[in-house]
Amino acid sequence: MDASTTADFPGRTLEMPPWKTVASHVGAAIVALIFLVSGVWKITDPFGVQRLMEEFLVPPQFSLPLTLALAVGETFGGALVLVPRFRRWGAWILSLLLVAFMVYIGIHYGQLVGKDCSCFPVVKRAINPAFFLEDGVMLAAAMVAGVWARRSTGTRSAAVVLGAVAVFAAVSYGYAYTHLTGAKAPESITVDGKPYSLQHGHIFLFFYDPNCGHCDAAARGMAKLHWKSDVSIVAIPTQQPRFAAAFLRETGLKAVTSLDLEMLKKFFPLPGDPPYGVALDNGRERGPVPHYEDNEPADTLRKLGFID
Repeated sequence: MDASTTADFPGRTLEMPPWKTVASHVGAAIVALIFLVSGVWKITDPFGVQRLMEEFLVPPQFSLPLTLALAVGETFGGALVLVPRFRRWGAWILSLLLVAFMVYIGIHYGQLVGKDCSCFPVVKRAINPAFFLEDGVMLAAAMVAGVWARRSTGTRSAAVVLGAVAVFAAVSYGYAYTHLTGAKAPESITVDGKPYSLQHGHIFLFFYDPNCGHCDAAARGMAKLHWKSDVSIVAIPTQQPRFAAAFLRETGLKAVTSLDLEMLKKFFPLPGDPPYGVALDNGRERGPVPHYEDNEPADTLRKLGFID
């Protein structure tokens, strides 16, 4: 055996069979598509995803940091798994995320069963026994992509990818945040068939769905707060406006009703499903009021000077 043959021998013995390489490529393509779409969606709509996290029982103080961490992790893992030299690292990141998600849903299954799961926007499904089978298939695809990929190398290059994703997430968050605060309200809206100015005093816009149990509980809680005398509450139904009067009567929330939902959404885009609030001060947004659990929205409203 000559020297060239001896030198090539280890490379040939470590070479992956073609069918395993193809399987790795297919598995990588599947999980990359799902996680890149999911991660970029979370990056571009952090406050909307934050609301979804809270619906999935994530405490409000952790929902935004978790949203941003998942956004970066999913996008980073999805990008790595597409590149053969990084594939094994990316596959392990995505596998870890899938296992963590399945464990979390398993722990809270009784409370979440039947709830729409929009964590992966390209896969529409609900929390039920099939959820674990579907995530198991994604986990298997990620593991195939990683196990049958070559050993990953190039930590510096992977770090550059992570930095680029983190910068993208930070810029997107900054853009979303600036569009949630300081926006100018429309001159007026229609309340009970008459023009109603939004340019003077403190006004709280409350967006709600009359058929939403979370909205009902939020309104009942706000009805018990000690609102300052110069604060006016304008309630805007997002669905079934014919039930608006009954909703306010049953919850006890003292508010006027406006049906100018579409116009107000142009000025204050809703980041997700209601309930959602916007605090106005002389025609300018003081800040969003997105949380309605535990001590919220009382803590936020008190900081904004809307309640005693």
